Amino acid sequence: MAHIALAVRDQERSRRFYEQWFGFDPETAWVAEDGTLLMDGPGDVSLALGEVDEVIVLPRFLHFGFRSAENPEEVRSFRDRLGEVGVEIVEFWDEPDYVSVKCRDPDGYVIEFSWEPG
Repeated sequence: MAHIALAVRDQERSRRFYEQWFGFDPETAWVAEDGTLLMDGPGDVSLALGEVDEVIVLPRFLHFGFRSAENPEEVRSFRDRLGEVGVEIVEFWDEPDYVSVKCRDPDGYVIEFSWEPG
């Protein structure tokens, strides 16, 4: 995947969220002529945040992830940090061959951070 474009209600709020939790680089952020905020993230994925006024309605199954953890404890620690500041945890799995946490961003998108043995 080269980029993901998301409709958001507040670009700055979403920008801070993706910088803080998913490693998007604030130094690469720029605003295109149409007002879309773009920034680079892990795994050479770019994020495009387009501010909208309408209500954002998402199907329940929709989710995405930007990178995988190096070990199970990294996922568990990430889940704990999210919970400490009130980021909504949607799902958590802790199995011998799969550890995953899914959280919700400020606009309701579900993002997964997971580990599976290589």
